Amino acid sequence: MASKRDYYEVLSVERTAGGDDVKRAYRRLALKYHPDNYKGDKAEGEGLFKEVSEAYEVLSDPTKRQQYDKFGHDGLKGAGLHDFSSMGFGDIFSMFEDIFSGMGMGGGQRRTDRGYDLEAEVALTLEEVATGADPTLEYERVDFCETCSGSGSEPGHEPDRCDTCGGYGQVQQQVQSFFGVSVRVQPCGRCKGTGKIVTHPCKKCDGSGRVRKKRTLTVHVPPGVRDGQAMRVRGEGEAAQTGTARGDLHIYIRIKEHAMLTRRNDDLICQVPIAFSVAALGGAVQVPTLAGPEDVDVPPGTQNGDVITIKDRGLPSPRNGRKGNQHVLVYVEVPKKLTDTQKDLLRQLAETEEADVSPQRKSFLDKLKDTFGLGD
Repeated sequence: MASKRDYYEVLSVERTAGGDDVKRAYRRLALKYHPDNYKGDKAEGEGLFKEVSEAYEVLSDPTKRQQYDKFGHDGLKGAGLHDFSSMGFGDIFSMFEDIFSGMGMGGGQRRTDRGYDLEAEVALTLEEVATGADPTLEYERVDFCETCSGSGSEPGHEPDRCDTCGGYGQVQQQVQSFFGVSVRVQPCGRCKGTGKIVTHPCKKCDGSGRVRKKRTLTVHVPPGVRDGQAMRVRGEGEAAQTGTARGDLHIYIRIKEHAMLTRRNDDLICQVPIAFSVAALGGAVQVPTLAGPEDVDVPPGTQNGDVITIKDRGLPSPRNGRKGNQHVLVYVEVPKKLTDTQKDLLRQLAETEEADVSPQRKSFLDKLKDTFGLGD
């Protein structure tokens, strides 16, 4: 028997992942391996779906996760894990209804009333974050078949009512457990929860009422969004098995790295080199901003590591639109190659510094003499 894969590997999350990250990973994989979406072998997809469900059961439970982190799979023996290998999709949906309900994947009638949610990712530049953007997304989704209008039946024919569930889409099942007999309501296996049986399947969609289509969508991203922020576009997910309600599209924002600017909340930071003469005498230097190069005054006597702040050159706050600042971190460049003239000038400067010691340097020299008992 093949050994079980590491649960963190199964869900493709780090061992430090939080509960929301684990839930998000499970939701994404559950969509991928669901029989209506999986493009490969159905048996393989079912096995992968059950594998990620088992991983989620452990990693979403703090106690089970702690045992697993300490002792691995052996630490979960006797922990009361469900036997996913013998469970159907409907049973797993019922277990994790809090995950699937928001995706149109809940058990019973809820599953047929609303389609699955989808996820997409948008990458923006800092310039686009500053102004807002209207990116265009291209993705695939399961949509209503235009030939049969989503009914699954050939035009001119109507589906029959399911005799097994009486058209309700749900059946009751008695389950014997340690505590006695209980009744569980689950989707009808014959009609898959639709309440109807297609007797004359539509040739376009093979009776499913849905087909996979490409979708092009332009969305508006407001200014000031943060990396990892999620946006929901209602009704742009997949079509339901019955009815007309689509799921939602969840868009996750990713911010591209800028060549010269770094973001810190709503502020921007950049590093700018300046010549020794500019640091000593002062002057104007060009610094990068989101609007292009801009001249900034460097005050005389600027030290290496000093920060010059440019007001209102940061990013807008997503709450009130107020712009942050840009902080210019200055570092003084020491030339590696000097001309003879430059060397002579620096020697003259050095002689001047020895003859007329600055207050700060004088204080340092006095401390040095006192510490080591040096004479004048």
